[in-house]
Amino acid sequence: MGNSKSSALSKELLEELKSNTKYGESELCTWYQSFLKECPTGKISKQQFEGIYASFFPNADPTEYARHVFRSFDTNADGTLDFKEYIVALHLTTGGKTLQKLEWAFALYDVDGNGTISKNEILKIVRNTVRTEGHRPANIRKNTRTSDSNMDYDSSSDRLRAFEKLKETAHTKRLASCFLRSAM
Repeated sequence: MGNSKSSALSKELLEELKSNTKYGESELCTWYQSFLKECPTGKISKQQFEGIYASFFPNADPTEYARHVFRSFDTNADGTLDFKEYIVALHLTTGGKTLQKLEWAFALYDVDGNGTISKNEILKIVRNTVRTEGHRPANIRKNTRTSDSNMDYDSSSDRLRAFEKLKETAHTKRLASCFLRSAM
């Protein structure tokens, strides 16, 4: 994906990130140098990511949620985040477009990666989010029932429709804001 050990960002990756994120060339080069300073291998491991996440939530246990967030950003599923995945993640969480954020949130909730989201997957992420915030996940199922009416479940199962169907209905049912509020 990116140049994992070079101290210079490849021209191809630089151009790709400039066109797909809000960052300019000087910002990306500065981010890249900082990234290499913190991660000399050019990769962030799942354990490093969990440690970074834990530093933001010192009074809670964000480990499980951090694993889900890591999985959703590790787009090539190699168990690490390279610079490209890191910058795309940073862009998404700090100012990406609504559709990009919706795609990311769908990936976050699609725990098993099968292209649909079950109520159990939603509950798993919500429980982990609550733990990350330092609360106990009591009565989560009861509290999520109100959200069920906003979700577009397949009539033959307990699964949220595939992303393409979700994207089609997101505007009319305010699904995007529901997903994004709970994911961010």
